[in-house]
Amino acid sequence: MRLSSTLTAALTATAALALTVPGAAAAQAAGTAARPGVCQEQALKVSASSGGQRNVARIAVTNRGGTTCVVDRIPTVTFRGLDGSAEAAPPATSAPYTLSPGEHGYAAVRTAAPGASEGHVVRTLSVAADPSHHGVTFGAATVGMGRGIQVWEPITTLWHTSRASADRALADATR
Repeated sequence: MRLSSTLTAALTATAALALTVPGAAAAQAAGTAARPGVCQEQALKVSASSGGQRNVARIAVTNRGGTTCVVDRIPTVTFRGLDGSAEAAPPATSAPYTLSPGEHGYAAVRTAAPGASEGHVVRTLSVAADPSHHGVTFGAATVGMGRGIQVWEPITTLWHTSRASADRALADATR
Protein backbone atom coordinates (compact mmCIF):
# COMPACT_ATOMS: atom_id res chain seq x y z
CA MET A 1 0.00 0.00 0.00
CA ARG A 2 2.78 2.41 0.83
CA LEU A 3 4.43 1.88 -2.55
CA SER A 4 1.16 2.68 -4.29
CA SER A 5 0.68 5.89 -2.25
CA THR A 6 4.27 6.96 -2.83
CA LEU A 7 4.00 6.26 -6.56
CA THR A 8 0.71 8.19 -6.79
CA ALA A 9 2.20 11.16 -4.93
CA ALA A 10 5.29 11.16 -7.17
CA LEU A 11 3.19 11.03 -10.35
CA THR A 12 0.93 13.82 -9.08
CA ALA A 13 3.95 16.02 -8.26
CA THR A 14 5.50 15.30 -11.67
CA ALA A 15 2.27 16.19 -13.46
CA ALA A 16 1.91 19.41 -11.46
CA LEU A 17 5.50 20.34 -12.24
CA ALA A 18 4.99 19.64 -15.95
CA LEU A 19 1.96 21.93 -15.96
CA THR A 20 3.64 24.83 -14.14
CA VAL A 21 7.10 24.82 -15.73
CA PRO A 22 5.94 25.72 -19.26
CA GLY A 23 3.89 28.58 -17.79
CA ALA A 24 6.86 29.82 -15.76
CA ALA A 25 9.16 29.48 -18.77
CA ALA A 26 6.69 31.42 -20.92
CA ALA A 27 6.43 34.17 -18.30
CA GLN A 28 10.21 34.36 -18.07
CA ALA A 29 10.53 34.47 -21.86
CA ALA A 30 7.91 37.23 -22.03
CA GLY A 31 9.83 39.24 -19.43
CA THR A 32 13.06 38.75 -21.36
CA ALA A 33 11.46 39.71 -24.67
CA ALA A 34 10.32 43.01 -23.18
CA ARG A 35 13.91 44.01 -22.35
CA PRO A 36 15.93 45.62 -25.14
CA GLY A 37 18.87 43.67 -26.51
CA VAL A 38 22.48 44.79 -26.78
CA CYS A 39 22.93 47.43 -29.48
CA GLN A 40 24.46 46.15 -32.69
CA GLU A 41 27.82 47.86 -33.14
CA GLN A 42 26.96 49.03 -36.66
CA ALA A 43 23.83 50.77 -35.29
CA LEU A 44 25.97 53.00 -33.06
CA LYS A 45 28.12 56.03 -33.73
CA VAL A 46 30.99 56.44 -31.28
CA SER A 47 32.84 59.76 -31.26
CA ALA A 48 35.58 61.43 -29.23
CA SER A 49 36.80 65.00 -28.78
CA SER A 50 38.91 67.18 -26.54
CA GLY A 51 37.71 67.46 -22.96
CA GLY A 52 38.89 71.05 -22.63
CA GLN A 53 41.41 70.18 -19.91
CA ARG A 54 44.80 68.53 -19.90
CA ASN A 55 44.55 64.73 -20.22
CA VAL A 56 40.75 64.76 -20.55
CA ALA A 57 38.71 63.51 -23.49
CA ARG A 58 34.97 63.47 -24.07
CA ILE A 59 33.34 60.47 -25.67
CA ALA A 60 29.84 59.96 -26.98
CA VAL A 61 27.69 57.17 -28.34
CA THR A 62 24.57 57.64 -30.49
CA ASN A 63 21.98 54.99 -31.29
CA ARG A 64 21.49 55.35 -35.07
CA GLY A 65 19.31 52.25 -35.25
CA GLY A 66 15.55 52.05 -35.35
CA THR A 67 15.02 50.24 -32.06
CA THR A 68 15.79 50.82 -28.41
CA CYS A 69 18.83 48.85 -27.28
CA VAL A 70 21.40 48.74 -24.49
CA VAL A 71 25.15 49.17 -24.09
CA ASP A 72 27.14 48.63 -20.93
CA ARG A 73 26.91 51.61 -18.58
CA ILE A 74 30.72 51.67 -18.39
CA PRO A 75 32.40 52.60 -21.68
CA THR A 76 35.39 50.42 -22.52
CA VAL A 77 38.35 52.75 -23.09
CA THR A 78 41.70 51.19 -23.99
CA PHE A 79 45.07 52.58 -25.02
CA ARG A 80 47.19 51.21 -27.85
CA GLY A 81 50.04 49.05 -26.63
CA LEU A 82 48.91 49.04 -22.99
CA ASP A 83 47.11 46.32 -21.06
CA GLY A 84 43.79 46.97 -19.38
CA SER A 85 41.24 49.72 -19.71
CA ALA A 86 40.18 52.88 -17.92
CA GLU A 87 38.57 52.19 -14.56
CA ALA A 88 35.04 53.38 -13.85
CA ALA A 89 34.81 56.43 -11.61
CA PRO A 90 33.03 56.18 -9.32
CA PRO A 91 33.67 52.42 -9.08
CA ALA A 92 30.77 50.53 -10.64
CA THR A 93 29.82 47.14 -11.95
CA SER A 94 28.50 46.28 -15.36
CA ALA A 95 24.83 47.08 -16.02
CA PRO A 96 22.74 48.08 -19.04
CA TYR A 97 22.46 51.67 -20.25
CA THR A 98 19.43 52.10 -22.50
CA LEU A 99 19.56 54.13 -25.71
CA SER A 100 16.38 54.91 -27.64
CA PRO A 101 16.69 55.58 -31.39
CA GLY A 102 18.58 58.86 -31.88
CA GLU A 103 19.54 59.09 -28.21
CA HIS A 104 23.09 59.92 -27.06
CA GLY A 105 25.21 58.84 -24.12
CA TYR A 106 28.18 60.93 -22.94
CA ALA A 107 31.22 60.10 -20.82
CA ALA A 108 34.43 61.85 -19.83
CA VAL A 109 37.83 60.16 -19.65
CA ARG A 110 40.85 61.33 -17.68
CA THR A 111 43.93 59.60 -19.05
CA ALA A 112 46.29 60.84 -16.31
CA ALA A 113 46.20 63.32 -13.45
CA PRO A 114 47.16 66.81 -14.72
CA GLY A 115 50.47 66.89 -12.83
CA ALA A 116 51.41 63.25 -13.39
CA SER A 117 54.95 62.61 -14.55
CA GLU A 118 54.60 58.81 -14.53
CA GLY A 119 53.01 56.70 -17.21
CA HIS A 120 53.26 56.07 -20.90
CA VAL A 121 52.56 58.21 -23.93
CA VAL A 122 50.49 56.54 -26.66
CA ARG A 123 49.23 57.74 -30.02
CA THR A 124 45.66 56.37 -29.86
CA LEU A 125 42.80 55.43 -27.60
CA SER A 126 39.91 53.14 -28.46
CA VAL A 127 36.33 53.35 -27.25
CA ALA A 128 33.73 50.57 -27.26
CA ALA A 129 30.20 51.35 -26.12
CA ASP A 130 29.85 47.75 -24.97
CA PRO A 131 32.54 45.18 -24.08
CA SER A 132 31.19 42.88 -26.80
CA HIS A 133 32.09 45.47 -29.47
CA HIS A 134 35.44 46.02 -31.22
CA GLY A 135 35.29 49.78 -30.69
CA VAL A 136 36.56 52.81 -32.59
CA THR A 137 40.13 54.11 -32.44
CA PHE A 138 40.92 57.83 -32.20
CA GLY A 139 44.26 59.55 -32.69
CA ALA A 140 45.80 61.81 -30.07
CA ALA A 141 45.02 64.98 -32.07
CA THR A 142 41.32 64.05 -32.27
CA VAL A 143 41.07 64.11 -28.48
CA GLY A 144 43.10 67.31 -28.13
CA MET A 145 46.35 65.62 -27.11
CA GLY A 146 48.46 66.25 -30.20
CA ARG A 147 51.78 65.42 -28.54
CA GLY A 148 50.47 62.05 -27.44
CA ILE A 149 48.08 60.68 -24.88
CA GLN A 150 49.69 60.45 -21.46
CA VAL A 151 48.31 57.42 -19.64
CA TRP A 152 48.64 56.84 -15.90
CA GLU A 153 45.77 55.30 -13.91
CA PRO A 154 43.09 56.30 -16.45
CA ILE A 155 39.45 56.64 -15.38
CA THR A 156 36.15 57.01 -17.21
CA THR A 157 32.73 58.10 -16.08
CA LEU A 158 29.66 56.03 -16.73
CA TRP A 159 27.46 57.06 -19.67
CA HIS A 160 25.37 60.16 -18.90
CA THR A 161 22.51 61.92 -20.69
CA SER A 162 24.50 65.14 -21.21
CA ARG A 163 28.10 66.27 -21.67
CA ALA A 164 27.74 68.59 -18.68
CA SER A 165 26.63 65.71 -16.47
CA ALA A 166 29.60 63.59 -17.59
CA ASP A 167 31.97 66.51 -16.94
CA ARG A 168 30.52 66.98 -13.43
CA ALA A 169 30.87 63.27 -12.71
CA LEU A 170 34.53 63.37 -13.73
CA ALA A 171 35.16 66.48 -11.61
CA ASP A 172 33.47 64.82 -8.61
CA ALA A 173 35.50 61.63 -9.09
CA THR A 174 38.83 63.44 -9.25
CA ARG A 175 38.45 65.68 -6.17
